[in-house]
Amino acid sequence: MTKNRLEAFCDAVIAIIITIMVLELKIPHDPSWDAIKALWPVFLSYIVSFINLGIYWGNHHHLMHTIKEVRGGILWANLHLLFWLSLIPFATAWMGENHFARNTVAGYAILSNCCGLAYFILLEVIKKCNPGNQAMLQVLKKQSRKGTLSCVLYTLAIPAAWIHTGISGALIILVAVMWLVPDRNIENAVKGEN
Repeated sequence: MTKNRLEAFCDAVIAIIITIMVLELKIPHDPSWDAIKALWPVFLSYIVSFINLGIYWGNHHHLMHTIKEVRGGILWANLHLLFWLSLIPFATAWMGENHFARNTVAGYAILSNCCGLAYFILLEVIKKCNPGNQAMLQVLKKQSRKGTLSCVLYTLAIPAAWIHTGISGALIILVAVMWLVPDRNIENAVKGEN
């Protein structure tokens, strides 16, 4: 399998995940603004999840540039990541429909942590497939540090949900802000190789 095929598959899966999320948004049967206002938790959870999926998509795209050849380990690590990402529509709907109840926010934080760990595993597998490429390994090492911090924050967000869901939500959003801009160093390292 070529890395282009792997990237196209991932793009398609993430597009389907986003489509499933938007189809979960129920249209109110009441034309008033109050009916829309009552849906704010559903919209807010959708927005957070959409942004998180967009961040995974953008960073995954950059990560794919580091691959020289697709090996079995990369395929399985990538499928592992896509599995956890595919559960985001469920967690999003559960959290939004239940107005950010503690259990639902903790569940979302657990899922976020699983997604972060899966991305970290993919990153580590890709590093093992790039022996001898010191410039790329340095860039991936920086991403590994950011990935470790992300998992720590997601782990803290789990018990924080039972203290106050706003604290948990803030930690989840903090991780999103950390990853919002894809690492341009990957692009530069790839250009330096060619």
